[in-house]
Amino acid sequence: MLIPNEKIIAVDGMGGDNAPEAIFRGLSKFRTSGFRFLIFGDNERLRKYEPMLSQGISYEIRHTDVVVTSDMDVLSSLRSGKGSSMGMAIQAVQSGEASAVVSSGNTGLYMALAKVILKMVEGIDRPAIASIIPGKNGKMVFLDLGANSECGVKNLVDFAVMGEALARSVFDKHDIKLALLNIGTEESKGGRLIKKTSEILKKLFCNYVGFVEGDDLSKGDVDVIVTDGFTGNVALKTIEGTAKYIISEMKDAFSGSILSKAGALLAISSINSFRKKLDPRLYNGAILLGLKGVVVKSHGNSDEVGFANSVKFTIDILKNNIFDRIREQLEKSKIHYVPECCEEK
Repeated sequence: MLIPNEKIIAVDGMGGDNAPEAIFRGLSKFRTSGFRFLIFGDNERLRKYEPMLSQGISYEIRHTDVVVTSDMDVLSSLRSGKGSSMGMAIQAVQSGEASAVVSSGNTGLYMALAKVILKMVEGIDRPAIASIIPGKNGKMVFLDLGANSECGVKNLVDFAVMGEALARSVFDKHDIKLALLNIGTEESKGGRLIKKTSEILKKLFCNYVGFVEGDDLSKGDVDVIVTDGFTGNVALKTIEGTAKYIISEMKDAFSGSILSKAGALLAISSINSFRKKLDPRLYNGAILLGLKGVVVKSHGNSDEVGFANSVKFTIDILKNNIFDRIREQLEKSKIHYVPECCEEK
């Protein structure tokens, strides 16, 4: 039964390495009213975890036993995918029944299905995965994080337009700083594609500050960093892997000797604060920009904490009408540059 004014989030109940358990444990953290979850997947498997959803959580399970395997070719995956838990969840957004969709499933298939089912925003060729990452001096929008391993100049310019729109919607500030990720900050550094993109961004954006390097990802001195999906995905996973390594080493260091344990007790508050800042699960959740709908991607190996934060990210987008604000900002700031000027032969 639907509750009036209740916003609905469609959930791929079978996507990800730890599904469906991590998904149900993650959803169990949302007892507040106002949101309903449509969980798609194999009814028999999903019902086993239903007791985890305690009273106060509004949800409905919808059955599908269609499975997309990794050995399928692209066309077969797309055909079968529409009837899978992922495809049905996306279709719930397309039909207007759900306001957003969340999945930890295969990124490539997720992007392809979303593009086919929801269609692209006019003028944008490819969706880009964007996320908010923390830095020492502030948070940043970072994209593309894996949707497009190979990009042309127009794609990178599109990502810049969408990333700036997202930053203006999320950060609520006027002085948005936009940058391109490169192997150096000097204008002479980088290949033809990155240099051509930089030339165009200089003309299109008065707030374009030029190139930044990999170590700038931890500073937070700019608001939007744009790169191709291959580089972005490697950079993000390197950051996450380093954070996990530091947390692990810190845990071992403070659990060694009696003096170490005593020191840990004295500094427990600071240690917990530091660990929280580094925990990549707390920043899980990325939006696929450029689609006609709110499509959120959770890491494929998300545990319950990571998936819960993806859902929180989705709820924040819906509560603050961020998607509508992005769409409005895109219309205001979208530069109608001649596409030919952005093509890299």
